[in-house]
Amino acid sequence: MSLIKSISGIRGTIGGVPGDGLSPLDIVKFTAAYATFIRKNMSRTSNVIVVGRDARLSGEMVSGIVVSTLCGMGFDVVNIGLASTPTTEIAVVEEKACGGIIITASHNPKQWNALKLLNENGEFLNDVQGKEVLRIAAADAYSFVEVDDLGHEFANTTYNRRHIEQVLALKLVDTEAIAAANFTVAVDAVNSVGGVVIPQLLRALGVKNVIELNCEATGKFAHTPEPIPENLTQISDLMKDGKADVGFVVDPDVDRLAIVMENGEMFVEEYTLVSIADYVLSHTPGATVSNLSSSRALRDVTERHGCKYSASAVGEVNVTTKMKETGAVIGGEGNGGVIYPEAHYGRDALVGVALFLTLLAKSGKKVSELKKTYPAYAIAKNKIELTPDIDVDAILAEVKKKYSSETITDIDGVKIDFADSWVHLRKSNTEPIIRIYSEAATMEAADALAEQIKGVIASMTA
Repeated sequence: MSLIKSISGIRGTIGGVPGDGLSPLDIVKFTAAYATFIRKNMSRTSNVIVVGRDARLSGEMVSGIVVSTLCGMGFDVVNIGLASTPTTEIAVVEEKACGGIIITASHNPKQWNALKLLNENGEFLNDVQGKEVLRIAAADAYSFVEVDDLGHEFANTTYNRRHIEQVLALKLVDTEAIAAANFTVAVDAVNSVGGVVIPQLLRALGVKNVIELNCEATGKFAHTPEPIPENLTQISDLMKDGKADVGFVVDPDVDRLAIVMENGEMFVEEYTLVSIADYVLSHTPGATVSNLSSSRALRDVTERHGCKYSASAVGEVNVTTKMKETGAVIGGEGNGGVIYPEAHYGRDALVGVALFLTLLAKSGKKVSELKKTYPAYAIAKNKIELTPDIDVDAILAEVKKKYSSETITDIDGVKIDFADSWVHLRKSNTEPIIRIYSEAATMEAADALAEQIKGVIASMTA
């Protein structure tokens, strides 16, 4: 069993003893701690917290506990039911709520679930705020209200439709161009909430031909839910047969978007943001932001438009903070997470789908032809499993020292920039691993760089 407590939320496997997995007692504890934090720090007079969930098997159970706990803490709850992460973020703003909880373990397998915590702006808590929630939970520093002050639950299942309406209203979304292109679009929603909302969005955009794969929101994931190439063989095989112009794959909470080309090959998650940024910048020039583990291609495309690129630490809240600092018009993460402030400050696969289809329709190109217009890079994503005797901070310090002659960025782990490649090492916030991301002109070169770094770490831990 696993329970990971971080500023980005509480994530764990369902079952086990309290403190070992994400047990009902742990759910109560961290929900109560969050409610206490919100009560002390909210600036709105609202007494409402929004709750949404993905379709995973434990979702209904976890949601019931979260809602009851919030009511027990004196909050009214607007329960929006099956909804994506970005939909829940939007609902917090629309409801003028003082916070929100999204019940999803994102790309993790079915045995996992998590509580993602939002502030009154529908954005994730920052580092200081997240740590305060963890402190309250560790100290059991929360108190439930008396019977006359109990909160109430209100159901509102309109937000999927309202989210779609907001996407359709974006100035850079052209439904007429999309409809005229007469695309056939395949969708793999890994049997979660994306299976409900993405086909609805496509049809609202004017796509008449939609091929649905794993779109029943049962929570019984048809494959490992992270939208990376090795998990996407079903939609890839379908695309190879020439049955669709483009394929879209989302993770269980629909904040990441992977694209499959008409020939069955991956567009590559990194290029979801790159292509959409290129389209946005061509109409609204401005700054861009991605995290340190994202492709240089965004920087190159941004500079091609005469604009400025900045990098942030990994994590959505860090990206959005840097975007606000720089006034960025588009940003996100290389895992397929597109953040478009014109919509809201959160990764949103619905926004990504609509903007990409508009770009594709207006370009008159096939997806594979479009891909060739962008700088060619390959990213290798590796990891090292952590054991109790591994001192991660000491390893990162030694790596930094060894490569001190190169350009080093240490705002989040250690990133080493070489002339034609880079490697980024950081401890994951959600899994007991060190992530090693490396990028070069070819996958072979990126893999070789990662192996080089693994060898250096192995020599340190031998």
